[in-house]
Amino acid sequence: MIWLVGYKGMLGTELCNVLKNENLEFIGTEIEVDITDYNILQEFIASQKKKNINFSCIINCAAYTNVDKAESDKDLCYKINVTGPENLAKIAEQNKIPLVHISTDYVFDGKASVPYTEDMEINPTGVYGTTKAYGEKAIQNQTENYFIIRTAWLYGIYGRNFVKTMLRIFKEKGAVKVINDQFGTPTYAKDLARTLAFFANAFENQQTLQTNLTPGIYHFTDMGQISWYDFACAINDAAFEQGLITQKAKVSPCTTEEYPTPAPRPAYSVLSKEKISKILPWQIPDWHESLLNYLKEEKSAII
Repeated sequence: MIWLVGYKGMLGTELCNVLKNENLEFIGTEIEVDITDYNILQEFIASQKKKNINFSCIINCAAYTNVDKAESDKDLCYKINVTGPENLAKIAEQNKIPLVHISTDYVFDGKASVPYTEDMEINPTGVYGTTKAYGEKAIQNQTENYFIIRTAWLYGIYGRNFVKTMLRIFKEKGAVKVINDQFGTPTYAKDLARTLAFFANAFENQQTLQTNLTPGIYHFTDMGQISWYDFACAINDAAFEQGLITQKAKVSPCTTEEYPTPAPRPAYSVLSKEKISKILPWQIPDWHESLLNYLKEEKSAII
């Protein structure tokens, strides 16, 4: 049995679908099992054991992800991104089960010029990135059986994200300015969910040795490297081709200085996928391929 924490969010909902499709049994929890309260987590585990339910792994998709709001909402951000993961790691260690935790490219300062590998030094610059970095350390201090997966630029059919925002602006305003001096890689939530299900399947069937799945930090995004402006242009073109917009919008580039935000963003946050590529039994898709798959999904949802 898999314990999926944060199962109603964008990634959690996507993962639910994948786990069901792969016939992997799971229990999903949200705020009713408050990860910031250690006693509640203990009570939950105890209640499951009374039902003869033992978990093969914990997958934590819960997070405070509003990057700008985090700058003024530090306490709640810390509780969800640090205290919560630390408590889950304690539970995981006590019950001798692996913890899979989602982290972010924001743990880096964005000053690199080559893709970040898992062993490169972290140096977050905002509250969100700092809490996610502290969350990683808190997990590492509580258990050795952790699998931290850093991702970036996540979007999908569920919840708010950059792609949905662009589609709405294209329809409503027909023009938008997008930053062209921040570079990274988009990640289709369905691709990340598929990867998480691979980990879950290995734990559920005790195949970690056969899959070379060793505890540690992993990076996962789709493949490629673009700016937010490049991404917006690609969304514009593909959405028009798919008939999601009736005419192309005017997409203009701007600099970070021209579009200030409460929280700083890394100028470069491309993550190296070399480590995880050696483990996954499939090739990680290119960002453009996944964008097209997502837009087709959006189109079918409308129809």
